[in-house]
Amino acid sequence: MKFKKQLFRAAMCGAVLSLASGVAGAQQSAEAGPPQQILVKWKPKSLTMADTTVSAARALSDASARFGTQLESKRTIVGFEVLKLRTRVSEADLQEMVATLSADPAVELAEVDALMQTQFTPNDAQYNQQWHYFEAAGGLNLPTAWDLSTGAGVRVGVIDTGYRPHADLAANLVRTASGAVAGYDFISDSFVANDGGGRDNNAIPGDFAAAGACAAGSRASNSSWHGTHVSGTVAAVTNNGTGVAGVAFGAKVLPLRALGRCGGLTSDIAAAIVWGSGGAVAGLPANPFPAKVLNLSLGGTGACGATTQNAINSARSRGTVVVVAAGNSNRNASNATPANCAGVVTVAAVGRNGGKASYSNFGANVDVAAPGGSAGTGNGVLSTLNAGATTPGADALAFYQGTSMATPHVAGTVALMLSRNPALTPTQVESLLRSSARAFPATCSQCGTGIVNARAAVVAAGP
Repeated sequence: MKFKKQLFRAAMCGAVLSLASGVAGAQQSAEAGPPQQILVKWKPKSLTMADTTVSAARALSDASARFGTQLESKRTIVGFEVLKLRTRVSEADLQEMVATLSADPAVELAEVDALMQTQFTPNDAQYNQQWHYFEAAGGLNLPTAWDLSTGAGVRVGVIDTGYRPHADLAANLVRTASGAVAGYDFISDSFVANDGGGRDNNAIPGDFAAAGACAAGSRASNSSWHGTHVSGTVAAVTNNGTGVAGVAFGAKVLPLRALGRCGGLTSDIAAAIVWGSGGAVAGLPANPFPAKVLNLSLGGTGACGATTQNAINSARSRGTVVVVAAGNSNRNASNATPANCAGVVTVAAVGRNGGKASYSNFGANVDVAAPGGSAGTGNGVLSTLNAGATTPGADALAFYQGTSMATPHVAGTVALMLSRNPALTPTQVESLLRSSARAFPATCSQCGTGIVNARAAVVAAGP
């Protein structure tokens, strides 16, 4: 989905002079694209108009000669003259030209005639409740990032409980030529699969469990539809007048079901990592739609196992970025896996105030934080869900909280970055996320370098 951008000139003021000066022979027009212009306010002098004109002409001539371009007067606005460069210069030279003019005795003030862009705001009915995208304290600084990228052309693999074809998500699921949803169910054990079978191409069952099913004395649990919630944060259909918005709504979600009744086995999760990134898994068909980003809003305790690490290494070797949740135990993530694996982007959670969410893990292996929500009405992360208690019911929206909710904010931001610059490596993406993050406005000790700043990350991605 593309949105038309309008360019607004930030012209401030205009003057009384109408001049064109510069270097002889530098007459070629600037290449196609927005103009480069400078705004100049001339100092009032107790001189005749002719003397003032000579003084201004000298200043322009000196600047033009130094930078090899002509400055052509276009108009005046509120005391400033608009001067257009006839040939383009680098951004650094443009700034230096402004500094040169500012230092001239004839000039009161000079500045770049900057380009402004629209800031896209979705019309989704519940967008105003998605504080986690736009609020200054705990939000992702997302609206301004959408002016640069929507994630188009990027596939995000969501390794989770599968998906429901929610009306606000279905159009952004990866599909085959026949229109069927792509992806796979990697659960090899029929009990965990909860659908009467093992591995297949049906990634939509629930994960409910009866009392005592998962361990002696364990409580009964309804289906969480966790994967649908995570997927909606990554790429819910946006600007459609209903529901919610997704972080990278131009991207597509590849559902990779590895969690079922009572959780998911390491071997199945590893298979999803390898297959989802385009690698071969024995007994499974080739993946025609490899993902450049994998979201793992899951975890357990202990060291990072060799099976998981090898799967991550395999994905990275194909250029896939692996984003994982730090965990929800309010303890050091060094004992939480895959948060403690090498080569992953580990994500802690902040609440609406921008400080550490009470449940979030922390530690030296955390890269960055993102909004995961906190207790209280409207303080969670709003996304797509299903209303069915065990088996599928009607489409729904719901507030969830957790590092599981923070992680897809980062996976979606990575999709925005890769859409802008597909050449980025996983190592570069991790580094740019860390270096572009914004400072915590509230306490978040050992939560990484800061809160992911979607706009800054996309700008840093280039090209």
